[in-house]
Amino acid sequence: MLLIRPVLDLVKSLPVLLGALLFGHGEPWQWIGLVFTAIAVFTGVSHVLTSRYRITASQVEWHTGLLLRKQRAIPRDRIRTVDVTSEPKHRLFSLAAARIGTGRHSHGKGPGKDELVLDAVTVAEAQRLRTLLLHRKAEAVTESADEPAAPPEQLIAAVDKKWLRYAPFTLSGLAVVGAAVGTVYHFAHELHFDPIQFSVVQTVVGHFADTPTWLSLVLAAAGLLVLVSLLSIGGYILSFWNFRLTREPAGTLHIRRGLITTRSVSIEEDRLRGVEIREPLPLRLAGGARCVAIAGGLREGKGADKSGGLLLPPAPLAKAHEVVAEVLGEDPAATPLARHPRRALYRRLSRAVTGVLLLAAALYGLAWLGALPDWPWQAALALVPFAALVGWDRYRGLGHALIGRYLVTRSGSLDRGTAAVRCDGMTGVVVERSYFQRRAGLVTVIAPVAAGKGHYRVLDVGESDGLALADRAVPGLLTPFLTGQRDPG
Repeated sequence: MLLIRPVLDLVKSLPVLLGALLFGHGEPWQWIGLVFTAIAVFTGVSHVLTSRYRITASQVEWHTGLLLRKQRAIPRDRIRTVDVTSEPKHRLFSLAAARIGTGRHSHGKGPGKDELVLDAVTVAEAQRLRTLLLHRKAEAVTESADEPAAPPEQLIAAVDKKWLRYAPFTLSGLAVVGAAVGTVYHFAHELHFDPIQFSVVQTVVGHFADTPTWLSLVLAAAGLLVLVSLLSIGGYILSFWNFRLTREPAGTLHIRRGLITTRSVSIEEDRLRGVEIREPLPLRLAGGARCVAIAGGLREGKGADKSGGLLLPPAPLAKAHEVVAEVLGEDPAATPLARHPRRALYRRLSRAVTGVLLLAAALYGLAWLGALPDWPWQAALALVPFAALVGWDRYRGLGHALIGRYLVTRSGSLDRGTAAVRCDGMTGVVVERSYFQRRAGLVTVIAPVAAGKGHYRVLDVGESDGLALADRAVPGLLTPFLTGQRDPG
């Protein structure tokens, strides 16, 4: 890390350093940029030299810092996950970063107060820490030569090359293209650079200018589709290659994945509160889905790919249900769900269509004032049938059931999700009604869980059915309100 950290700090300070060297020209403020860069490098080196950690019988301790010292301690009985990540900078020297997470729910991007990151330790040490911190039950058992060897880990799922066909339907390549175009445009605008000056760009633009408009649009769409597909496949390979989901003898789910940046996450099954099957619309049309664990201590990202609880990358829907059955011992997500009343359909349709009509009205007002031409509000009106179709599909996606100890809820159209949450993992129940829901006789039942998203909703269910569902999910909690009985005291 003494070789890696200074280079990383120099890269982060590169804009300041280049500004000082190129535009300073001997000015006094030039030295401020150089001093700032030197301080950043010195801070990084001192962090590496002074970082220490210790594991006692009750907690994990870590401290670092030379001028400004930091000390952290996490009780071992609160540790829920150990995430071992090895980026290219780590793999160059056989190192890894061990991220130790507790059961506190976290949505942030950086390490929180209840998360400890040891960056960096050797790969062997990271695996030793994972076993030591999570397999606490096995510590009480003393192995001897006469005792039988522990059973090997059980393979639940492994990546299949055929799953690459689902990569283009994740639209991850579209995000890459959008980010790249935005970045290039930003720098070109800041530098007052016109890309039309290039002869190659002029040739392409001239070719499209001589081509019929409809053909240009078709060619551009086809080219974008090919580019997005190739980038999505590349991203799938980088993120999910070598993916393996296994169950270890100590009752721990172990997830490994990654080609260049490898990641290894361990989740105690005792802390598992359920699973969720995610089906974004393009992936659903292709018959695919991804599976995510609902467990405490996992940091939520913008999607299952960044979440540490990814149990299955984009794969066939049937395989996702197989993983759910293997992880939970049953598959409550495959149970037929109860349909919601017709009033929920009218609510979905009205919300979808009203939003488009309001947009069209606003565009029409701007056109009437002369600020816009007429075609924007006309195009908005043309979206009304599509909005109605989305509203109808959102209603088709609604469903709920109470299967054994699991509450199952499904909702969404563009990003449909089916969550199976353990009732004994719920911290209570919330019954919510807006003004329009009260008029329609509908309620939303919310299941708070100290894991995953933090809460899961049963949207727009009938009032009597929703209250009965809440009472069955958490027995006795709503009974006094449902029966109208009062305590004689």
